[in-house]
This record gives sequence, structure tokens and C-alpha cells, in this order.
Amino acid sequence: MSPPTIESKQAEKEAILEAAKLMLVSARTAPKSAGIDDILTLIVHGKEKDAIAKKMEKIAEKRNSEGFRRDAKNVQDSEAIVLIGVRGNRSFGLNCGACGYKSCKEFDKAERKAGEDFSGPNCLFKVLDLGIALGSAVKTADILNVDNRIMYRIGTAAMKLNMMPEATVVMGIPISAKGKNIYFDRPPLKT
Repeated sequence: MSPPTIESKQAEKEAILEAAKLMLVSARTAPKSAGIDDILTLIVHGKEKDAIAKKMEKIAEKRNSEGFRRDAKNVQDSEAIVLIGVRGNRSFGLNCGACGYKSCKEFDKAERKAGEDFSGPNCLFKVLDLGIALGSAVKTADILNVDNRIMYRIGTAAMKLNMMPEATVVMGIPISAKGKNIYFDRPPLKT
């Protein structure tokens, strides 16, 4: 039998995790190029979420990056993170050349290299699919009144922690329910 009352903090925590699950559904059902699904999703909370924040702080120190430092604080203050990545190293078969190769066959044979944050080269259509999946996920969060923001720096830390080993590019969406949106009500970075 359920308790006769549920404290606000507990209810909000449970609701955030349910919203995260619905965000994964939105990413999965988002349109994909030729209907081929190379999107990867993961919900991170608790110790794993804190590990991402710590990794971001280490990257901030190494790169002297205020952006990583600021976003790490957002991760710490979030209830959970939705990670959305893509297997961008799979060619689409159109031979468009956007990847920098004359054909998809050349792209498929290309050496895969880890860059500073992600691996490449990546197929443009797979990266577009990632963008559409991200948009679908944050739309769902918005409909549910869950604060969120797409952050590439979270994806960088998740990649370095090998949280999505098949992904070549990962983005993170921290989610929370506070009295004020912590992802947009924050000081801008100095340029």
C-alpha cells in the first residue's frame, strides 16, 4: 500500500525520471534518414551523473574552460541526464560528400580518429538524425514542463567515460524541476 502522502521533493524526483524515459521514447521514434536507426540513448542519474560532473571539472581544469566548469555545476544541480548519441561512422549510401570523401565507400574505408571531444569522420545524415532526435527529446521535456538544455560538454565527458561505446558523437540533456530554470538563468560566459 502506498503512503497517504508523497513529499514534493520525492514526487518531483520520480517525475523527472519518468520524463527522462519519455524523452528516450521521443528520441527513438524521431524520424531517421531512410528509416535506419543509429541513435543511442541512456538515462544517467545518481553516482554516474556525479561522475560526469567530476569529469567535466577535470576537463575544465585541463583546458582552462569556464564553459565546462559552469556546465559541470548544472550537472551537479540536475536530477538526471539524458544522453543521446549516434553511430555516425555508418554511411548512408548517398555519396553526397559532406563527410569529406568522394563516396560512401571511401568514407567506410576511412581511418576512424578520436578528436578532442568526439570521433570522426561522421556521416552528415547520421548527425542530422542525432539533431532531430535531440529536438524531439527536448520537445517532450518542454511539454512536461521539465527544465532542460542540450549540452555538448556533457556528451564530451560521457564519451571520455565510455558511457556509450558505440557512439561517435554524444550530447547530454540535463533535466531538473526547480523554481527557476538553472540552465538558462545563469551568467553568460566571458568571451
